Amino acid sequence: MKVQLNRSFPMPVRADVAWALLQDVEGVAACMPGAKITERIDATHYKGTVSVKVGPASLSFRGEIEVKLVDAQVRTLRLFARGTDTTGGSGASMDLTARIDAQDAATCNLVGDSEVSMSGKAAGFGARMMGPVADQVMKRFSANFAARLQAMQPSAPAAQAVEEPAAPEAKPLNALALVWAVIRDWLRALSGKRRAQKPE
Repeated sequence: MKVQLNRSFPMPVRADVAWALLQDVEGVAACMPGAKITERIDATHYKGTVSVKVGPASLSFRGEIEVKLVDAQVRTLRLFARGTDTTGGSGASMDLTARIDAQDAATCNLVGDSEVSMSGKAAGFGARMMGPVADQVMKRFSANFAARLQAMQPSAPAAQAVEEPAAPEAKPLNALALVWAVIRDWLRALSGKRRAQKPE
């Protein structure tokens, strides 16, 4: 099964600052829930893992990431990733094009266009919820990306040395928590519609 996502997220920093982070594949991976770069083969090839927790069960994908394009002129990055879980029962791939669009002198947008494909057991589980769950993943990613950008901003006097915080350990992506977030958002939207339809 395939899911296409086109999303834009506001970022509270200048476009050049966001672009510097977007080119850092390890830094970008650290913002993705459950993802971790395990090996840098060369400037455009990496190996990594993605861990997914579904209730008491866990699923771990191992795969490769290839940087297909880095265009500084339009601040655009294209990545292709593919992998299989450790039991060989599921497979996944993602073709992602991300860019930074300047909004003004102090803010920008992170824009992403991606196609995610899944096969095997993972596709069967996510057939109905893949789109909404992927939306939740992207929301968490954008929040982590924004937080990392803010941490990169100079917040101390130049004379004071500031150590860069260590990257947090990648925690498994909790699929059930994401499904609950999808249901919660749906219920809120439904409640809002009912209130809007209620006569004065």
